Amino acid sequence: MQKLQLTLAIIKPHAVKNPVAVSYIRNVLKNSFVVVKTKNVTLDKEAAGKFYKEHVGKFFYNRLVTFMTSGSIDLHIIGHANAVELWRRMLGPTSVYKGQFEDPYCLRGIFGISDTRNVAHGSDSYTSAEREIKFFFPDFSFYHWHNSDEVTYRKGPIIFNNHLFQHVRRL
Repeated sequence: MQKLQLTLAIIKPHAVKNPVAVSYIRNVLKNSFVVVKTKNVTLDKEAAGKFYKEHVGKFFYNRLVTFMTSGSIDLHIIGHANAVELWRRMLGPTSVYKGQFEDPYCLRGIFGISDTRNVAHGSDSYTSAEREIKFFFPDFSFYHWHNSDEVTYRKGPIIFNNHLFQHVRRL
């Protein structure tokens, strides 16, 4: 069995506010990935600006930061043998309009509203995933994950805890 790769999934404010969208996306997450950690936060402009600093100066930067601070977001550390690529494939193209025509059943094709309100974020590489996970989960230990938790999550037994919205070790 392949080792689990981790990535970050961010469910954006308009989707978190939509019970149908958030329920559908959560079902996709819990049935397709190992959900390692979950939390719900509301970003302030400073935190959103730091997270999206690579986009400073781009035409959509202010719109993106304003949107990402408009309500709470769901943050999930998710694992799968190919987590980065699988999550991005499930999301579909960054452009909602492209997704609606090329892959209408992708998450962005179903629930995306615009290129900014495109339902969710997925890390574009494992390097980005590590950096983004550390940004939102500063106490998360990759060392501990790789040397202890990963085997438990991969080989089990684990169960899904709906209250925590994450997989946990079965006792």
